[in-house]
Formats: sequence, C-alpha cells, structure tokens
Amino acid sequence: MRVFFHNLWQRLLLDLGLRKSTGPRIFSLDETLLRSVQDLAELEQRPEEEVTSELVAYALARRAVNVTNLGDWEALSPREQQVAALACLGYTNRQIASRLILSPDTVKSHMRSILHKFNIHSKSQLRQVLADWDFSAWDNDPS
Repeated sequence: MRVFFHNLWQRLLLDLGLRKSTGPRIFSLDETLLRSVQDLAELEQRPEEEVTSELVAYALARRAVNVTNLGDWEALSPREQQVAALACLGYTNRQIASRLILSPDTVKSHMRSILHKFNIHSKSQLRQVLADWDFSAWDNDPS
C-alpha cells in the first residue's frame, strides 16, 4: 500500500534541521505496519501523521546512535573488544583477566581505554550503550 505523507516528510526534514524538500514524497508501508500506526494513533487520540512522524524521527535518532556505537566499537583494538564484550556479559575485571590470561591491571587499562573511546565513565554505562548487542558468542570463546 502506498501512503502519501507530504506533511510528515516536511516535518521530518525540519526536525532534522535539513532544508525543505522540493516536493511531496511517497512512502510504501505494508498493511501490518500501516494498521499498527493507525491503532497507535487511535489509542493516543492523535493524527496518524503526527504518530508516524514521531516514530520515524525516533528511528532515525536510534540509527544515528547505533552508527556512532558501531564506529566506537570499530575503534577498539581486538583485545579491547574482547574485554568490552566480557564486561557487557557481566564479568568482573578479575574474571576477564583470568579468562584472557591477562593481569587485572592490564584489564583495568583496557577498560579505561574502552570507556574513553565510548566517551562514558563506567562499565554499567557501557552495558547500557551496548544493551541491544549480542555478546553470547564471546561467552563461549573470548579469543
């Protein structure tokens, strides 16, 4: 199903700080997605265009965060990635050191570097930042 969202596109461009589009845009939505938007708009007693605009803006913001997080992850060395993955799995520095055959001080140094590269201050913040990531493979074989 094709749905016309001229106002949505204009609002989205304004929300993102981009200049106004030269014409209307047409987006394709599948029936399930369209029905979900309609149901949500009805539940919240708001116009469908407003709900859709907020959902798209949220999705774009989440995507930007994910792109940033991936860039930060790729800036880590392979060893830092191992340490970060195990930290996100809930291992302590001592447990990480034991698993990777490192000194606890080396793990602590890696954690400082990881936190610096992600511009955060604690392992709990790292866990929050990467909460949607699946590190289960690192639990079985961190090497």
